[in-house]
Amino acid sequence: MKNIKIKEATIPALGFGTFQLADATAYTVVKAALSEGYRHIDTAQMYKNEESVGRAIREADVPRDQVFLTTKVLPANLGAKTFMPSVTESLQKLQTDAVDLLLIHWPNAEVPVEEYMEELMKAQQKGYTRYIGVSNHPTALLDKVLATGAGIITNQVEYHPFLNQDKLYTYLQDHNLTLTAYSPVAQGKVLGNPVLKSIADKYNKNEIQVTLRWLMQQDNVLAIPRSANEAHIRSNFSIFDFELTPEEMQQINQLKQANTRLINPSFAPAWD
Repeated sequence: MKNIKIKEATIPALGFGTFQLADATAYTVVKAALSEGYRHIDTAQMYKNEESVGRAIREADVPRDQVFLTTKVLPANLGAKTFMPSVTESLQKLQTDAVDLLLIHWPNAEVPVEEYMEELMKAQQKGYTRYIGVSNHPTALLDKVLATGAGIITNQVEYHPFLNQDKLYTYLQDHNLTLTAYSPVAQGKVLGNPVLKSIADKYNKNEIQVTLRWLMQQDNVLAIPRSANEAHIRSNFSIFDFELTPEEMQQINQLKQANTRLINPSFAPAWD
């Protein structure tokens, strides 16, 4: 297992995402993921499964202090009146005194960056979260985030072999911030890619395992693959027994293109 140290935080680089996992499924697969060895679990107010995720963590055979737990504040809750009540509700649902990481899930064009970052910093000061960060923030918004003096540790964004995020990745590196990759295997679209398949065959792995390994070998990159299939959960974790060569890393880097974004809702910001 690989950990990333960023500022004072130590985060398991390979986490488990729960996007689009309904309550009963979320409970079952989070328990399975923890049993398999995952120690980084990601949820959000938007996913409507915080209660099940919290129960799975509580009932797993893993002490709470060994699980790095992330949740995210809904765009509709970013205003000063709704922010803190929504965070305390999340903590109640998760049945924990504090999360390890609290993120702004998406920017909200109607709420100034300064306003929601002030609330995020307050949540940290109150002890509701150990660390803070953002999600889905392009570099122009990150400039505003950092101008508030907030000590964020990550930006969680779509990142996989087919999406060129070089500008954002470089920006995060320059500011000593991690990139947390969601949809890291392009929602399964890496399967069947000839470059990835050729590399996978060499190591007796599959394209998903090679993709996750590619992410793990990049500086300050974390990934949160999601699966409702316990065999896939196990397979996704089995990526620490091989290493890609620099040439293979470069081959995968060359798959990146512009305009291959899978998650692009109408309320998304202007991307880099």
